[in-house]
Amino acid sequence: MSTAVLTPRLELDSFAENALKVAAKFWFVVAVAGQFAFAFTIASFYALTALRGGFQAWNKVLIAQYSANSTMSNAAIVGHILFATLISIAGAFQIIPQIRNRFPVFHRWNGRLYLLAAFTQGITGLYMTLFSKRIPFSGFQRFPISLSGVLLVVFAILALRYAMARDFKTHRRWALRLFLVGSGSWFFRVGFTLTVLLFGPIGFDATNFSGPLPVFWAYAEYLLPLAVLELYFHAQDHPGMLRRMATAALLFVLTLGTGAGIFATAAAQWAPKVKAAYDSRISIADTISATIASSGVNAAAKRYHELKATTPGAYNFEENELNNLGYQLLRANKLKDAIRIFQLNVEAYPQSSNVYDSLGEAYMNDGDKALAIVNYQKSLELNPKNRNAVKILQKLNTP
Repeated sequence: MSTAVLTPRLELDSFAENALKVAAKFWFVVAVAGQFAFAFTIASFYALTALRGGFQAWNKVLIAQYSANSTMSNAAIVGHILFATLISIAGAFQIIPQIRNRFPVFHRWNGRLYLLAAFTQGITGLYMTLFSKRIPFSGFQRFPISLSGVLLVVFAILALRYAMARDFKTHRRWALRLFLVGSGSWFFRVGFTLTVLLFGPIGFDATNFSGPLPVFWAYAEYLLPLAVLELYFHAQDHPGMLRRMATAALLFVLTLGTGAGIFATAAAQWAPKVKAAYDSRISIADTISATIASSGVNAAAKRYHELKATTPGAYNFEENELNNLGYQLLRANKLKDAIRIFQLNVEAYPQSSNVYDSLGEAYMNDGDKALAIVNYQKSLELNPKNRNAVKILQKLNTP
């Protein structure tokens, strides 16, 4: 082969290699930023609400419900939350090459903490999924979550094994696999939110979070990142311009999607949780929930009006308070109570499309088709872009 032909070929190979490196760094920066945002949200919300004694606030966001009467399950929940935070922080530090190269002692000790956190996270996750009766998952959802717990344990052991054998190339690859599986909860939120942002609230039931979309992301939250990582390893190990360029392009597109998902998730989920964590007002939902348990929903409605009239500044009367409580009651199959709570929210926020959507869903679950249609139509009137209302109305109006 002549030098004239060889030089452009070498230049293209070099370009492809650099493109792959740049794409990997781009993903790395976006992923680490998202991990730190997620970790800050977890630490802020759960720690600050716990310090104020507001453990019941956890049940607004947790699938596994916190209960004062279940020590073992609560310990698993607390451990799962604690080690999820450690995995997000320690794992992000662990894959930063500058820290690994400049601070090897920190890298080793942080790695030990990270492996311990990942191993414990896998064990507590398996316990909660397999033995906790307070997780409303079907078998279709429990299996992929259980599998991720198994992979966490196995990958942690393999990463430790190759580190002890001083086979650092293999160790780093298993550590990256561990990082991706350990970040499954983060990937789930980002991927699920991006899917809803692109296609609307399709493929799942918001009442009990069941349906094909949650099942898909229960698998995809770790299998999809692992598959992409293996493609990246393959492109690294097998030089080839087209292979590396294709892998770089795929990484770049997926990173853009990840960034969009992070932004959407931060706006819709993380920012409200951080805001709630630093809000010292008493949750009106917790107060009303306690009144429902002791005196019934009518007494709770009366209590709501009394507190709003006498001490509005001491309580958080924002729209999502009653909305979240209403969905907790729906999940508990307390349909009449849920309807009354959603009605209170409609009274408080008559110009909100979301409150009518929620009330319509409660009526639909209770079998009152006529009132469900009325409320979904009102929701659509206030927000013509409410695709969920359009979909449900089509279903309800079908003979």
